Amino acid sequence: MYNSILVAIDGSDAAKQALTQAIDLAKSLGSRIRLVHVATESDAVPADLPGSDIKDILQQVRNTATALLAAARDRVGAEAVAVETRLVEAWSGQPGEEVIQQARQWPADLIVCGTHGRRGLRRILMGSDAEFVVRHSPVPVLLVRTQTKQELL
Repeated sequence: MYNSILVAIDGSDAAKQALTQAIDLAKSLGSRIRLVHVATESDAVPADLPGSDIKDILQQVRNTATALLAAARDRVGAEAVAVETRLVEAWSGQPGEEVIQQARQWPADLIVCGTHGRRGLRRILMGSDAEFVVRHSPVPVLLVRTQTKQELL
């Protein structure tokens, strides 16, 4: 049913919990996973810092993203699930658009991503990449909401 599961990761608790769900699903279905991280301008330190070089900043963002993908790849691989990674640089793009594009190109049968469950003004101000993915995805989407320590008790 879901042979190819695309998992959007960003290092957040929501993404980590989504990855756990994706691994469990992949193990039970014999699926493969593609981990996608979208590097955006919000990942970078402001380039106008005194003494900073934009090339150095971008390289640091790439290094951090590569390390994030490697750690997630190792976690999936430890569960004997086929895994590959993809770093997408979208300095002026919207992460949700890039996730949708990756899902189409691969192609994915399912997208799994975390959501912070923001509501009200925080959601309006910060937007929701997860909501964008749900609205525009060509395949089913599994959203995993962040569970707080209180909710886990």
